[in-house]
Amino acid sequence: MRIIWLGHSSFRIEIGGQVILLDPWLNGNPMLAEDQHEAATQGATHILLTHAHFDHVADVLPLAKRLGVPVVGQYDLMSFWAEKEGIETTGFNKGGTVDLGGVKVTMVHATHSTSIATPEGPQVTGSECGYMIAGEGRVIYVSGDTDVMADMGVFNALHAPDIGILCAGGYFTMDMARAGYAAKTFFDFKVVIPCHYRTFPVLEQSAAALAEALPGVDVIEPEVMAAIEL
Repeated sequence: MRIIWLGHSSFRIEIGGQVILLDPWLNGNPMLAEDQHEAATQGATHILLTHAHFDHVADVLPLAKRLGVPVVGQYDLMSFWAEKEGIETTGFNKGGTVDLGGVKVTMVHATHSTSIATPEGPQVTGSECGYMIAGEGRVIYVSGDTDVMADMGVFNALHAPDIGILCAGGYFTMDMARAGYAAKTFFDFKVVIPCHYRTFPVLEQSAAALAEALPGVDVIEPEVMAAIEL
């Protein structure tokens, strides 16, 4: 398994023979150079989306059309895009599981907001979510944009994820201290990878507080386009 950070909340996850682009934000992403875009997306098999804010969705439609891969996400938005944009989608909902070529993806709750820009102004399409991604004998919890939730205890009881990709930048989501609280209170992670930080000055710039809160857990501060081998 290889997890490659593309900056902000965007990841390339190579697992079980699949290449999943998670919330791919390329153009306008201040952390990802333009000459890295091709390598970041080459060979992708699926695009997985947590919600519709611009910093998660801006490149989803162009990528889906260029790469010819399905977009996987919350039913309402997927249905809208399938009809209006003519792309291949897999739409499901919270508590549901889909099989992406042997990689099982379960949609779980997140607490945030979601909207998509239209000529008529922002429109709410579906709701925000996170995911459990199971493959190669491992389970990755992708928090999506969220705050701490008691639901996380249920997620752990049902899925027992050993890897956490956690938003932790603060301001728009939980910060490092709250992400650390969530991880130690509700989960038994072996590896934690923070995201949704360092992109803008308003966000946290270091994961030191997260690492301090999780002794015995491998807290990996990712570097853009540097593969984390697990």
